[in-house]
Amino acid sequence: MTQSAPTPAAQGLPLPAEWRDFFALTKPRVMSLVIFTGLCGLLAAPEPIHPVIGFTTILCIALGAGGAAALNQWWEADLDAGMRRTRNRPLPAGRMDRTSARDFGVGLSAGSVLVMGLAVGWLAGLILAISIVYYAVIYTIWLKPRTPQNIVIGGGAGAFPPLIGWVAATGHITLMPVVLFAIIFMWTPPHFWALALFVQSDYAKVGIPMLPVVAGETVTRRQIMIYAVLLLPLTLVPCLIAKSLGGAGLVYGVAAAVLSTAFLALSVRVGLRRRSGEDDSMKPEKQLFGYSVLYLFALFAALVADRWLLVQG
Repeated sequence: MTQSAPTPAAQGLPLPAEWRDFFALTKPRVMSLVIFTGLCGLLAAPEPIHPVIGFTTILCIALGAGGAAALNQWWEADLDAGMRRTRNRPLPAGRMDRTSARDFGVGLSAGSVLVMGLAVGWLAGLILAISIVYYAVIYTIWLKPRTPQNIVIGGGAGAFPPLIGWVAATGHITLMPVVLFAIIFMWTPPHFWALALFVQSDYAKVGIPMLPVVAGETVTRRQIMIYAVLLLPLTLVPCLIAKSLGGAGLVYGVAAAVLSTAFLALSVRVGLRRRSGEDDSMKPEKQLFGYSVLYLFALFAALVADRWLLVQG
């Protein structure tokens, strides 16, 4: 009787990765926010865009973000293996080899920039390329393992999509997309530090100098409040920009004031909280983190609604 050849799993070799593993490399939950803010930047721009060009723009933003995320996981595979939150990702779980992840990330990144440049415009393609390098190299390789201010400086990586969408529609940069960039830039530290507070043991275990690990909870909570205070007036700046430059109106202004006030209230609650040794619930921190995601979705949706009502009027 002929004996069948041993399977890769039986030989201790990694199984060929499934499409789900490649999709997981793109960090789809994070990518959904990136795609949405990029789409809002495109739709809020004062100039219309052809639907095919618009679709191509969003596709390239998605592919670029996915490629950067794959490169991030390729570089941090060993760190991810040591953290409970990330140890089931494709690379640390052994479902994929690192070369495949690297090549996938490079392919998506390069392809997205090339298509964006050829089909949409080279200024949009250049900004997309900068955003990929910012996240995959400046943040992942340089900032994250070296400084507790990693997420402050690195926050620019996630702030590019609305700028890219705006440039794709208009072909140039004005004050309005810069303000949208700044809003996400200022939103990122309180959003991420809320997460870091309740997973800080993971970062400490692998030696990543996140602010709660290096400076402690008290400093981190204070910084969350400071950024939330600065974010509120910044979100109202679009209402001060001229309509001809894409400024927002009353609908966005009311939504921004209400949403940002709630964000500030949750941030103050986290900022003033002092945990006792027996209190491990971290409920306020988790609420702030969850609301921060909904906040950004709602804020940018209000911007698009404001623009749509202006056009219809």
